[in-house]
Amino acid sequence: MKPTQAANRRRVPRGHHQIFLWAMTIIEFTSMRKGSAALVKARWNQAWWIVASLLTGAMVSVSLPALGASEGGNRDDLDALYLDLHAHPELAFQEHRTSELLADRVAALGFEVTRHVGRTGFVALLRNGPGPVVMLRTELDALPLEEKTGAAFASVARGHSADGDDVPVAHACGHDLHMAAWYGTAMRMAAERRDWKGTLMMVGQPAEETFGGAHAMLDDGLFTRFPRPDYALSVHDEPSLAAGVFGFHPGFFRAASDEITVVMHGRGGHGAKPYTTVDPVVMAARAVVGLQTIVARETDPFSPVVVTVGSIHGGSAANIIPDEVKMLLSVRSFDPKSRERTLAAIRRHLDGEAAAAGAPEPPTITVRPGTDPVYNDPATTVRLAEAIRRALGAEHVVEMPAKMTSEDFSAYGRDGVKAVLLHIGASDPEQLRDHGVVADLHSPRWLPKLHPTVDAMVDGEVAALRELLASHSSSQ
Repeated sequence: MKPTQAANRRRVPRGHHQIFLWAMTIIEFTSMRKGSAALVKARWNQAWWIVASLLTGAMVSVSLPALGASEGGNRDDLDALYLDLHAHPELAFQEHRTSELLADRVAALGFEVTRHVGRTGFVALLRNGPGPVVMLRTELDALPLEEKTGAAFASVARGHSADGDDVPVAHACGHDLHMAAWYGTAMRMAAERRDWKGTLMMVGQPAEETFGGAHAMLDDGLFTRFPRPDYALSVHDEPSLAAGVFGFHPGFFRAASDEITVVMHGRGGHGAKPYTTVDPVVMAARAVVGLQTIVARETDPFSPVVVTVGSIHGGSAANIIPDEVKMLLSVRSFDPKSRERTLAAIRRHLDGEAAAAGAPEPPTITVRPGTDPVYNDPATTVRLAEAIRRALGAEHVVEMPAKMTSEDFSAYGRDGVKAVLLHIGASDPEQLRDHGVVADLHSPRWLPKLHPTVDAMVDGEVAALRELLASHSSSQ
């Protein structure tokens, strides 16, 4: 059976996809042995929303408009996959269901699939004669936060953090959108293999959010057990761009990231007698303000740096001064020298605060390197932008500024592969025009506009891959 015939045979009418989702939700509900009343209620709400869509003959237009038929008959497949992934998010290195779901789908398209690469990742190869090896990566993991989008299909999933805590889980960074488009691209490339030559390497990468997945896959032989790619490509959703508009940036695009854990040591005592103590709460409060001067007064503005204190915890009661306060810091930078200088300055400021307060010991400072900056190969970036512009139109491709957010996709470029990370707008254009960015990535209220984003993402990825893979000669 030809790939196109197989793909057509697997296409299911829209109503059947909805029945599948309804059945999946009910089965999951009835299989629960334990669960909060809120979780049970949320699952029933999801089930009845899908039932209502069947009775009315169309999806309820809550936050997912325009889920209709599309060219090629594949939109329904991608819509169903997106809703499934959105409802079943999994945390870093726990993406067992997600990984199996995608691996099974691309295996059915004729890809050679190797599972459990980098723990919960997988690699799918489609060999199509001599030519370049081109890798397209998607992320598999979600975030430990509670979704607050108000969507009827919002995630109510829960998981366990690396520390073992029970936490809510949601796709608040768009990885569910990325995976749906990634699969749509795999379908197109498999069906249209007469138009390209080479090896397509589709990678499902775990643990992007914790910056561990790319390194785990490389350490597990991603570029040695499998054909080493000539190019690596990935696409990420972007709230600052209108849905379906690609953004590109040659050179350094996404910042390096480091996490720092700080413990300020004091000497606790009675809250009414602070003069008998060394108060770590005051030390920490002064440090939070002082650390900002590293950026404002010690950093060249043309070499940007961000220092954020994202968490501060200490004490147990109003009338008790604690022995210690714990802080968690995030540091972002592009230039290696600025990165080194900033980390040293943070230590200097914290040591100084402790010394000024007469602390019994210096602060404990633990630096956890996250990921290096993403560097987009300039020539390849421009080449892909032009290819996507030809496929989608000039108005759908724009150059965008670098961002201080981070991505472990950088590891593939650091390993010597020509790598390009593109962004695609996923915000409602009217809302963006009238109100700006209402919700950003990692917000519990972020919900990408599925269409036309996923459609443009598939078209753009296909155009980029075909640009990089050797063209099929008309004489063959």
